Amino acid sequence: MELFEAFEKRKEQCLSRTDLSRKGSVDANIESLVRFINERDAFFTTSSCSGRVTLIDGCFHGFEVQKQNCSWLLVAHQKCQKEDVIAALQKSSGDAVLKFEPFVLHVQCRQLQDAQLLHSVALSSGFRNSGITVGKKGRTMMAVRSTHGLEVPLSRKGKLLVNEEYIEFLVQIANQKMEENKKRTDRFYSCLQSALRCEDIFEKSILESQTSRPVYTRRRRRKGMKEDVVCTSPDEEALDGEEEVEFDAAIFSELHL
Repeated sequence: MELFEAFEKRKEQCLSRTDLSRKGSVDANIESLVRFINERDAFFTTSSCSGRVTLIDGCFHGFEVQKQNCSWLLVAHQKCQKEDVIAALQKSSGDAVLKFEPFVLHVQCRQLQDAQLLHSVALSSGFRNSGITVGKKGRTMMAVRSTHGLEVPLSRKGKLLVNEEYIEFLVQIANQKMEENKKRTDRFYSCLQSALRCEDIFEKSILESQTSRPVYTRRRRRKGMKEDVVCTSPDEEALDGEEEVEFDAAIFSELHL
C-alpha cells in the first residue's frame, strides 16, 4: 500500500510541473496517446517524442554526436522537404549532422506486471528495442523505443561535404522512416487500448465473481491477453547490442501470476 501511495504522489508531482523539454509541450501527433496513458491509474509518462528530423550544427565531439551546446538548425516532427534542409545548412558554421529519431516514450509504472503488459504491447507493435528498468528505490520504468534511426554528417567546419542530389536522397529516406514511425506509433496506441480494455474486463469479472482461485485465474488471463494484444508488425533490424540496466519482462512473468 505504501508503494502505491508513493507512486501516486510521484505521478501527481510529475504531471503538475512545467515541461522542461526544448519544445515545452507534448508533440501534437502523440498528444492523445500520452493523455490516454496518464489517465490510467497504473502509469504516467515522464518524457516523449513523436519522432523527428533534425539538423544539428557543432555537435561532433570525437566520434560522438552530442546535443548540448549545439545549434539546432532544423527540427521537424513531420515529413520535411529538401529545400528546408538546404536552407538550414546555409546557417551552418561547424559540423552539421542530419538525424532522424523515431518515437520514444518513457512511462513509470505502478508495479512490474503493469510494465510487463506495456512491454508486450510495445514489442508486438514493432518497437523491438523496448525494455524495463527497475531502479534502486523500486521505481519501474518502461521505455518504448526502436532502432530505425538515421544519422549522417553533411558539413565540416561550415563547408558542405555532399551535393544537392545526395541531400534529396537522404530526405527521402528520412521521410520513409517518418512514415513507418507513424504506422508503428498508431499500432502501439491501438494495441494498448485493446490490452487495457481486456485488463479492465478481467478486473471487473474478478470483483463480480469473487473467485476462490485467483492465482489460477490470473495465469489463464495472462495467457489469453498475450493472444489478444498481438499485432502484426514489420520485420525490424536486430537490436544494436547496447548495454542497458534492464531485463526481458517475459522472464519474470510466471513469478507474478
